[in-house]
Amino acid sequence: MKLIHAIHRCDVFMFIWFMNRKHLEFCARCSRWVSRTGDGYLYALLGLYWFASGDELNLALLKSALLAFAIERPLYFIVKNSLRRDRPAAAIRDYRSFIIPSDRFSFPSGHTSGAFLMATVIAAAYPACLPAWYGWAGAVGLSRIFLGVHFPTDVLVGLAMGTTVAFLSLGVFLT
Repeated sequence: MKLIHAIHRCDVFMFIWFMNRKHLEFCARCSRWVSRTGDGYLYALLGLYWFASGDELNLALLKSALLAFAIERPLYFIVKNSLRRDRPAAAIRDYRSFIIPSDRFSFPSGHTSGAFLMATVIAAAYPACLPAWYGWAGAVGLSRIFLGVHFPTDVLVGLAMGTTVAFLSLGVFLT
């Protein structure tokens, strides 16, 4: 239990460090836009494109992404609702986030998990795009911190969960 409290104290320290940056308002405005790119709409559009293309590689990517999300989303909900970690606004006195989150708990970050899942699936087929997609996924994760709805470890675990599930799924459909 002491380890969990030590991690939480470190997490709160890092979160407050992020929140004390000079250009926080600008970061929050940009973060709203970046965060919305991880809401899932773009994933659906990309999936429709992969399906409509009929290309064998794109169909394998679609199957991999669908399997990955079929594993990741239930896992995400189970972890989030089992651990029930409060969001920063509930955990830190006199703190208000820049947005109202869609649910109560923060661990892990579902936006980050989904973004890294998609980045990993796409990068598996198009490795030259890896820096761009992982950069975007990282920006989605950071946006969740700058918006004040996640602690840094929420984002790190989301990164690990999305990437791991994507690799497992890719192993089924891509050789």
